[in-house]
Amino acid sequence: MIAGLYIDGTSPLHRAGAGIKILAMIALGTGVFLIPDWPVVTVILATVLAFYPLCGFGPSVIWAQVKPIFWLLSIFFAVQLWLNDWQAGLLVVTRIAAIVLFASLVTLTTKTSAMLASLERAMGPLRPLGVNPEKVSLAISMVLRFIPVIATVASEIRDAQRARGLDKSILAMVVPLIIRTLKMADDVADAIEARSFDPDETAS
Repeated sequence: MIAGLYIDGTSPLHRAGAGIKILAMIALGTGVFLIPDWPVVTVILATVLAFYPLCGFGPSVIWAQVKPIFWLLSIFFAVQLWLNDWQAGLLVVTRIAAIVLFASLVTLTTKTSAMLASLERAMGPLRPLGVNPEKVSLAISMVLRFIPVIATVASEIRDAQRARGLDKSILAMVVPLIIRTLKMADDVADAIEARSFDPDETAS
């Protein structure tokens, strides 16, 4: 599983079923985009934030979820401010923040194994249509596993390019990262194919 994602706890949200939390996340993600008023979405965001201390998470945990997208939220707000007005910008920012913070809360209080097991059960009825729930679950698990790996690779490339005096070049950073990411993607695909390989089928 991903280190640093799930944080053990005994809160009601920790004890809630993974399926219920995933459905709640889908409902919230859909609902905030159907609500046209930023004050209502702001209340939803405040409610999501209130769940963090109830689950035993302090401000540092909240900031850790917001920090990676802070620049993106700033850009969205600036674009909406330019194209429309500050209210439109606030609506976009609060929508995205509410979704990201609630999704983060779900992953912080739910083991990845429980989420994947719930996903497999949900996709069970699709098996007659050719969907392999175990294969999809494995793919998602491996993608999640490689998120921190890619972040580490990016940091290594940045340090190496800085040592060469190329830290100002975007291409010097992006090209090696894309190449190494594609290589890891090939490894993931090979692992999935190996996992789905059935010796009995070839024997027959």
